[in-house]
Amino acid sequence: MTPSLLRPLLVRAASLLLVLVTVLVLLVVSLGATGFSERMLGAVIGEELRALRISLAETITDPDALEVALAARRAELEAAHGLDRAWYQRLPGMVLRVMTLDLGDARTMRTFDGSNRVADIVLERLPNTALLLTSALLITAAIGLSLGVWLSTRVGSTIDRVVSYAAAISYALPAWWTGIMLILLLSFQLQLLPSGGMHSSPPPEGGLARFLDLALHALLPILTLVLVSVGPYVYVVRTITLGVAQEDHVMLARAKGMPGHVVERRHVLRVAAAPILTGLILGLAGSLGGSILVETVFDWRGMGRLYYEAIVGTPDEGLIIGLTFMFTLLYVSARMILEVLYVLLDPRVRYGDAAPLRS
Repeated sequence: MTPSLLRPLLVRAASLLLVLVTVLVLLVVSLGATGFSERMLGAVIGEELRALRISLAETITDPDALEVALAARRAELEAAHGLDRAWYQRLPGMVLRVMTLDLGDARTMRTFDGSNRVADIVLERLPNTALLLTSALLITAAIGLSLGVWLSTRVGSTIDRVVSYAAAISYALPAWWTGIMLILLLSFQLQLLPSGGMHSSPPPEGGLARFLDLALHALLPILTLVLVSVGPYVYVVRTITLGVAQEDHVMLARAKGMPGHVVERRHVLRVAAAPILTGLILGLAGSLGGSILVETVFDWRGMGRLYYEAIVGTPDEGLIIGLTFMFTLLYVSARMILEVLYVLLDPRVRYGDAAPLRS
């Protein structure tokens, strides 16, 4: 990649990093300004003091001495958590800890190995969410590209109208409702697929058997994500390729007698690749939000399910902030990949490096 392209991409990466930091600052400000942070930290300290009271009561029989010891320990814990300072004074340190996932221990959640560190819990769930999102994204891209390009050559036909109506229905489907309907149909009625979880009980032994069992349990949540996203993407691809197919260079290629599949691949898809890819990558933002509901419905042990448990169960400030950071980081990373691919796919893009016109 030439320096003329590298410099604007680095500027774009810096701007996306600024977006990430801004989201984190807004999150920490909202938690601190509303008092939610103080309440959560106060609850953590209260739980530790209750456990300490029980252990100290066995050795300290004087009630006044016991209260003095607990008061001293409370002061130490409040200083350690920063509760002796205003919330805005804790803001820089909190943002830095979020960026490094140094968020301490979770209140109730644990990893499968028993660790209660927030970083360990979030990073353990990350591959599970990535498996669902990546699989659904690839399937949606394959169906959308093949069907959308094919429909662009049959505008106004019966199949084109049917797919257009289906795309509107797909766009309107709530992810949680679609998941429940698939469970009722494919799991309870037809008994073809498991209704939830990541593995059978007990899970099979061996690498291949365990992987196949995981793939079987992943089919329903992946199918749900595909159903709620493939319709709009097919329609977007159809519309973009239809506009490109009517341009002069495509008409010229067809007038020269080039085969239809060659025209579609070289003259239509090549030009339309950049906006099509943009729609696919930006659709990842909707998939990130949908994964929270889908993972909850199917009890898939990913970051979405963890987000639900951290909010609805025993509220855990560290997990909420850490998961928000990871979801934002995934989106920003996807946007950065899009910026690079956009330059590679469309050489006309130079991010404002073109020389100004002279009269």
